[in-house]
Amino acid sequence: MTATTTRGASASGEPEPSAGRPGRRSPRSGFGLRGPRHGRHSVSADQLAALALPIGDDGVVIGVGAEGRPAVLGINRPTPYDVVLIGGLWTAQVLALRTAATGARVAVETGRPQAWVQMVHAMGGGQNGLAVYEVGRVPPQGASAGTPVLVVRDCGMRPPRGRVTSGPWQSVLTLLPYLSPVAPRLVRQARLVGVQRISPDEAAELGRALSLPRGDVEALPTLTDGFTLWCADRDRQYVMTQPTDAEIGLLGTPRRMD
Repeated sequence: MTATTTRGASASGEPEPSAGRPGRRSPRSGFGLRGPRHGRHSVSADQLAALALPIGDDGVVIGVGAEGRPAVLGINRPTPYDVVLIGGLWTAQVLALRTAATGARVAVETGRPQAWVQMVHAMGGGQNGLAVYEVGRVPPQGASAGTPVLVVRDCGMRPPRGRVTSGPWQSVLTLLPYLSPVAPRLVRQARLVGVQRISPDEAAELGRALSLPRGDVEALPTLTDGFTLWCADRDRQYVMTQPTDAEIGLLGTPRRMD
């Protein structure tokens, strides 16, 4: 039996050059057609500082900053992270709600469980990421990269030392309604401090503790409901927390006083 070949192919199986385009072979299988060629984009070393990339941190959107851009708080971290909020319950509850929406579990340690019961019911009775415990009764949470945890300590003006502390993938948010005697210690230990409207005397004291400029000290007693000054090291940012329709239906409108 003699070997036969199809038109346009040699006996070895390689395609023959097209009659209309001599010497041109079809592209090799798997590599596709050659795309267009463009010149390389490059900048000098002096121009690098002018580049800005629109990339933000991964975390919870806590509101908008002064320029109208989303302000993001990275709650879920592989290292211990302590946050102190000197402000109202409303803001702490919005943060807890939004943190749970990211897939994290939220454990609330509180002396006023009735203030949190509506949230628990709305989220499925504690089965969908939020649970409430009495003061000093928070069990180990077993936080991990797959199941990060936020512990909210709503324990009044003088919160006792917590049994459950911050750790890998477990952050702690301590809520203080006002600048209490234990506030300086908590502020020193915190990686992030949020401050809402406080009295001029409290603003002066906190300004010394946080090394705030005079302008911020004078602004703190005038902040409207929903505004928070967030301080981390020497970084400061004013943030307006704007609730969604669902949050308004559950928690009401922003307020400093509870």
